[in-house]
Amino acid sequence: MFGPTGHAYIYRSYGIHLCLNVVARPGEAVLIRALTPQVGLELMQMRRGSPFLCSGPGRLTQALGIRPEDDGAPFDATDFSITLPSTTAELLVGPRIGISKAKDLPWRFGLAGAGGLSRPFPR
Repeated sequence: MFGPTGHAYIYRSYGIHLCLNVVARPGEAVLIRALTPQVGLELMQMRRGSPFLCSGPGRLTQALGIRPEDDGAPFDATDFSITLPSTTAELLVGPRIGISKAKDLPWRFGLAGAGGLSRPFPR
């Protein structure tokens, strides 16, 4: 998490699941909790062995084939990138998930109407 901005920070949660983060500033990172996959579905299903592909940080890293060796990889590479949409999207904001400290802070963000969320946002 103290690496360069725009690079991956990967850690193991509970000694089991890998979590993928994007370093925003040194000491600050954004956890990628879920996504709606649009390409590579067959490979993701093979890796997961389940219809639940990317709805949670552990599932997401397993489906994408993220490895501990990917820690520090830049997000501007061909195989590892984030593409911003061309239009402004409606974002949902809510409390954090699976955290006992500061769980009342609105530090969870999601795309309105997106499938694949690990948990729904409160109404």
